[in-house]
Amino acid sequence: MAEKQKYTKEGFQKLQEEYDYLTKVKRDEVKKAIAEARSFGDLSENSEYDEARNEQAKVEARIKELEELIQNAEISNDDDVDEGVVGLGSNVKLIKNGVEIQYSIVGSNEANPFENKISDMSLIGKSLIGKKAGDEVQVTTNAGQVAIKIIEVWRTR
Repeated sequence: MAEKQKYTKEGFQKLQEEYDYLTKVKRDEVKKAIAEARSFGDLSENSEYDEARNEQAKVEARIKELEELIQNAEISNDDDVDEGVVGLGSNVKLIKNGVEIQYSIVGSNEANPFENKISDMSLIGKSLIGKKAGDEVQVTTNAGQVAIKIIEVWRTR
């Protein structure tokens, strides 16, 4: 049995939307591309057919992966979390080594540092869980000590 993965409601919804798109739209598009490529004749030298079959394999592999992720998802329940306490789904404004920054705390599969979405399992994410505005934290990372002061915590509904 696969390990449960934590997701925010938004992150889980994105998984479901991708799954729906792949199963209801993309799968049919690929089938049509395969049928069209078959109509070109000799399959042994038909690059369009090979490309369509490769695309089909990628789509089916992703569908299978999404099915497993959805089946093993654990969705955070906003009702069980105190608004002012950092948890999965929280937004946090903080000062990190003298620089103000804002993070969203998300599950590890949703993390995207380019969007300031950090995992609840990352070094900084773990250190913020359970903390409140005004708390100060020291985190030891590969880059050294990071001083963090939490300014504000809120949840997006």
